[in-house]
Amino acid sequence: MNDKLDLQSPDISAMNIDKIAALFPNCLTETAEGKRIDFDLLKQELSTEIVEGNKERYRLEWPGKREAIVTANLPTTNTLRPVREDSVDFDTTQNIYIEGDNLEVLKLLQESYLNKIKMIYIDPPYNTGKDFVYKDNFARSSEEELFESGQKDEYGQRLQANPETSGRYHSDWLSMMYPRLKLARNLLTEDGVIFISIDDNEVHNLRKICDEIFGEENFVGCLPTIMNLKGNNDEFGFSGTHEFTIVYAKSKISISDLNGIPLDKEDEKEYSSFDELGAYKQGATLMRTGEAGAREKRPKGYYPIYVSNDLKSISLKKNNENDYIVYPKTSNGKEMSWRRSPEFLNETLNEFIIKQTNNGITFYKKQRLLEDLKNGKKAKSLFYKPEYSSGNGTSILQKLFDGRLFDNPKPISLISDFISIGLNSNDIILDFFSGSATTAHAVMQLNADTSTGSVPGNRKYIMVQLPEATDEKSEAYKAGYKNICEIGKERIRRAAKQIRLNQDSQDKKDSQNLFSDKNQDNSDKNNPAHPTNQENHGPDFGFRVYRLDSSNMQEVYYKPQDYQQANLDLFADNVKPDRSAEDLVTQIMLDWGLELSLPIERKTIAGKEVFAVAGNSLYCCFDTEIDEAFAKEVAKDQALRIVFRDKGFKDDTAKENVKQLLKQLAPNTEMRVV
Repeated sequence: MNDKLDLQSPDISAMNIDKIAALFPNCLTETAEGKRIDFDLLKQELSTEIVEGNKERYRLEWPGKREAIVTANLPTTNTLRPVREDSVDFDTTQNIYIEGDNLEVLKLLQESYLNKIKMIYIDPPYNTGKDFVYKDNFARSSEEELFESGQKDEYGQRLQANPETSGRYHSDWLSMMYPRLKLARNLLTEDGVIFISIDDNEVHNLRKICDEIFGEENFVGCLPTIMNLKGNNDEFGFSGTHEFTIVYAKSKISISDLNGIPLDKEDEKEYSSFDELGAYKQGATLMRTGEAGAREKRPKGYYPIYVSNDLKSISLKKNNENDYIVYPKTSNGKEMSWRRSPEFLNETLNEFIIKQTNNGITFYKKQRLLEDLKNGKKAKSLFYKPEYSSGNGTSILQKLFDGRLFDNPKPISLISDFISIGLNSNDIILDFFSGSATTAHAVMQLNADTSTGSVPGNRKYIMVQLPEATDEKSEAYKAGYKNICEIGKERIRRAAKQIRLNQDSQDKKDSQNLFSDKNQDNSDKNNPAHPTNQENHGPDFGFRVYRLDSSNMQEVYYKPQDYQQANLDLFADNVKPDRSAEDLVTQIMLDWGLELSLPIERKTIAGKEVFAVAGNSLYCCFDTEIDEAFAKEVAKDQALRIVFRDKGFKDDTAKENVKQLLKQLAPNTEMRVV
């Protein structure tokens, strides 16, 4: 411990560097003098124009990197439109499915889901030369923006081949990934994590751009993930069996630990010992791994433990002369220490197995079955189960659709384990390369799983997928699925039906078993806590569908200076004629940072239709002839926010009077017009 006074003023420069690095971790770089801010890159982060610079530094560079940063920073006027006809339980579900370019969608979610997503899982297009990468044209004109609706480029396509012979083979892929990951980071909670599936073509580059975006100190793991133990096509000398899963935290210091993965039947067999508290197996030793200076670092971890002569009990004090005395060992210059303080150990003396080994007496923790059923087991850094086979993902989808409609979907077991590790039972997971919607399927299945006796979870998902057209020669196209989104949505519907059937079957078995014993004491059947009396709304099998589109507002709404006075009469109503009231409500929710899953209720107040979002959080009224009488009635609800159409007021006088009445009768209500 250093007891010397600093005797100098604070290093303001270093403090400012830390503050900037917290906001822009990718602008922190290495120089001969240590960590510094890359001011050229910082200028770029604060600009919507490309900033030129040519200073050498330690970082990953590629042609188009600055354009990628601009792409992430440029605002969008696009919006999301609700699609009720494709949704399931639109009014009650908390799950979201969004059709559209994920770059634009991620921009739109920045306010509503800032710091709210606990886990992100993505399986982006692999850069194999045969697959495709997104082609982002970030310098679109307003006309092109309208034409694209956020989904196509000026040639009517959003995807392009990226052959290995291309001079920008890696650069194009990196330019596609970089802005999406930058925007995704903003959505994660402080203790949030991101899992990214990738193969060996770009795993090294993905690590580097994630180090920039999330910070090298927030790297959690690079997990080789066995997808086919038999091996795929022979490359050069080896038959590929695995992919990788890159894991980063938004802030590693905010996470105490990740969750475990569920035990399977084979795991449970290992808990073969029993005591009065139930089944257990041999766990970790009480001795901490050795390191230099351990005693100084952890002085509370170095103390004697007394063991009875029959090796059946331990104590922190000597009970008789024949007790063994055990200290943490020291070997090869490394000092050992106990994992627990004496106070903590004293509370758990019966939780250890005592064994005589070649190294003397060793203490092992009793790893409890009930505890591990609840918390799961620690995942290994090499990810493998037979169920992770890529063929399993294909087989499950084939059974659902009675045909092969999608190539290489991820196996549900793999995604379920990732979700178990990174997500808690009431959190939100985002997948913005959702493909066939395996992630949604896994979430529903986990929420419905009560095999360990746990209460069904309430995990929520947000799926985002570009409506990429299916090949006209494919089984999917012939079966009537014209794009990937149609496959994904139908998979969720069919998977939900299948899970419901399985759940009903299991509930029936459980009910029969519960009262099958004639001697069963049913005296607690009137107890509200009894399983048959608990209200169980069950998992959420619904989902709201939204589709990316151009803004609901006419162009003059954003750029009135571009139109002459003579033409403004054409835009007396600044809302596009083909847009509905629900379209406007959705855009207002996004603009005000409200979650897309919030309940929306239709009310009639003073003869006008009002959309009430999340109780009185937001009121929207787009009817005409809005006047003082309506203002007096709506003010009674004390809404936090209320929005009208600009043309909805009876006249200009009524507009001003409504504004003043709301200020007087509902001073906490914020009024806006569109």
